[in-house]
Amino acid sequence: MSASETPHPKVPTGIPGLDQMLRGGLPSGHVVLVTGLPGTGKTCFGLQFLMAGVARGESGVFLSLEEDVPQLMESARQFGWPVDAAVERKMLNVIRLDPRETKQSIQRIRGEFAGELARMKAQRIVVDSVSLLHMLSDDETNRRETLFALAAACRASGATSVFTAEADPLHPGVSRDGLSEYVADGVILLGYSTAAEGRRIDLSLRILKMRRTDHARSVQPYWIRADGIEVDAQAIDFGPGA
Repeated sequence: MSASETPHPKVPTGIPGLDQMLRGGLPSGHVVLVTGLPGTGKTCFGLQFLMAGVARGESGVFLSLEEDVPQLMESARQFGWPVDAAVERKMLNVIRLDPRETKQSIQRIRGEFAGELARMKAQRIVVDSVSLLHMLSDDETNRRETLFALAAACRASGATSVFTAEADPLHPGVSRDGLSEYVADGVILLGYSTAAEGRRIDLSLRILKMRRTDHARSVQPYWIRADGIEVDAQAIDFGPGA
């Protein structure tokens, strides 16, 4: 970020250590991609981000293309987050789009979702996972247009958004679709690092990009604990990462 740019207000993620790496949180209004292999905690990241907002009096939307609503609610309960109360108070809206309902889902994303977000006055949005958008169409152009329409709807709402995506198993530093990075203002990579002795595999986090703000560029270890994700921002650079 140049000295002439005005820094964006920051939105705390609620993930200990990560906000330190982000110099306070995600820039307000950004669309940030969180990508990683299975088991790296992408859905947990999204839920933790939303529940941190609820704790601050900020409303959120979780758009799921993967898990059913009861499964998501149970996942949140396991971390001790008051997700049921948040839903009852309408501070959290959980929306399920079934990728098998192709026509309806595409129509909703391209034509109706922006209006829904405006009515809900969402301040934080999570989409889990944009990798499943490829199931909505066999045509690459339509896939691209749907992804861009989704990102545009989130930006138009003024909310700060987190999109999750599966990493490419052969190239885990990038998303499987290879496109999500280009619609995002920031990219956070969740991955695995093998310890020096080669016998232990640890989780590692790296901020690959974050437009219009300074951020740490090192690879840091993190854990998925009983109460959510925690990043060790003080550790010495953890290595090359995923």
